[in-house]
Order: sequence, then C-alpha cells, then structure tokens
Amino acid sequence: MRSIAVINQKGGVGKTTTAVNLSAALADLGKRVCVIDLDPQGHASLHFGVVAREGDKTIYHVLSGTATLRQARRNISDRLSVVPSHLDLAAAEVELAGEVGRDAILRDRIRADDANFDFLIIDCAPSLGVLTLNALTAVKEVFLPLQPHFLALHGLSKLLRTIEIVSERLNPELHLTGVLLCLYESGTRLAAEVSSDVESFFSHQPGMHPAWAGAATFQARIRRNIRLAEAPSYGQSILEYAPMSHGAADYRQLALEVLGVPLEQSHDPVSLYAA
Repeated sequence: MRSIAVINQKGGVGKTTTAVNLSAALADLGKRVCVIDLDPQGHASLHFGVVAREGDKTIYHVLSGTATLRQARRNISDRLSVVPSHLDLAAAEVELAGEVGRDAILRDRIRADDANFDFLIIDCAPSLGVLTLNALTAVKEVFLPLQPHFLALHGLSKLLRTIEIVSERLNPELHLTGVLLCLYESGTRLAAEVSSDVESFFSHQPGMHPAWAGAATFQARIRRNIRLAEAPSYGQSILEYAPMSHGAADYRQLALEVLGVPLEQSHDPVSLYAA
C-alpha cells in the first residue's frame, strides 16, 4: 500500500482539492483508496458529501482510542472510502500533547487496521502541529501542492526541514515524492518563472537531505478552474461534478503519473472537450 500525506502549512494552495480529487481519480482507475481527513475543518469530508453528526465516529475517536479506523470509515463508492473529520479534532492537539509517543498514534492505528487498500491518502491541516506530525510519521510519501506564486514559496524551507527531522527521528522511510503546481495559469510569465525556480531548486541543491533529495515537480499541472471550486458545495469530486472539465482532466493526468504512466503516454481524450 502506498501511503501519502498531502501537506502544506499554507492554506488555499489546493491541498484538500488534491487529496480528494486525486483519490477519486485513482479509484476511477480501479485502485482501492482510503482518505483520512486529518484537518479539524473537515473540508475533505464535506467535499465527499460526508457530514459527521453527533454519535458518528470520526478520526478524532480513532486518535483518542474510542474507535477503530474500520468503525469510522465511510464508503463513498466501491473503491473509495473516507475517515471523516470534525471540529472536535482540534481538541486532539491539546489532548495528545501529554501522551507518550503522541506522534506515532495514527501510525499504530493504521497498522492495526485489517483493510486492504492500494492507496492511503491523508489530507493534513494547514499547520505543522501534532496532527501533521502524526501524518508524517504514519506515511512513506509526501505530496506538496504549491501555488505558482512567489509568496507560496516562502515556507518551503521550513516544510523541508520538518520532513528532514521526522525522517531522522520518527520515520526513516519518509520522503518527499514531489511538488504539485496548483491554480496554474499557463499563460502567465509568473507561473513559468516559479515553476522553473522550483524545478531548479530540487535539481541543483548541493548536499540535499535524503528525505527530499529525489523530489521533483509533477509533470501534471492543475489549472485554475472554476469547476474545482464549485464541486465541494455539491459534495462531489470533480470527476462526478464536471467530468469533462479541465479540472477533471488534470487530476486524471496526475493519477496516471502517480501510477507511473509517462505524460506523453497518458493523453486523456476527455481533455479535448474540456470546458
């Protein structure tokens, strides 16, 4: 099973959009996928149309030890499931602070789960607190959505340092797989310049840490598309809400790339009719 944390301490860069729609695209390609919503805002859950009500089990109950992942998991389709979040999860930051081994609680819960998935994708909160550390300790890969804007690059070094520390102290298998450019506007010089800067950064850094030495920019670009912004309000992934849109085509392309299909071999005919 490939386990992936989708993280960025900056909000509004396409993190939840990527976690949800990449998961849906992978499921559409026949993979069994489980999404864990590890953000107290619960946006990934809402994106799937899942609202946790009183008495429902969520990732908060999993972390607190009062429910298993199986008990909290909701089926979205035959191949796609989500472990929803709730605002209560914000309390976990405080409650876990005094726990011994608090950074490895989620990892232990995942290891105890007997479900068989091809992908486990964790949507993290826009912070580098206890919850995100739990995600980084539990997974092997990190995907970093990034808006091609100079301000979006500001926290990159801090995030890389966090990955380094977690890989050295808690999870030696952790590595940054790649950077995904979201809200991309191909016709602007700024997007091209920032894309080039990111690619150059990961290509020419001397003495790169092993946790991110092999990272690269995904060839797929997630273009700015109003359909991606509309889909969450309908509780649907972009593949359900607007399957002929640029957003759907871009996430299908990303899913194929994640599966190892070269971009030149993964042309999606649906994109020819994208709105």
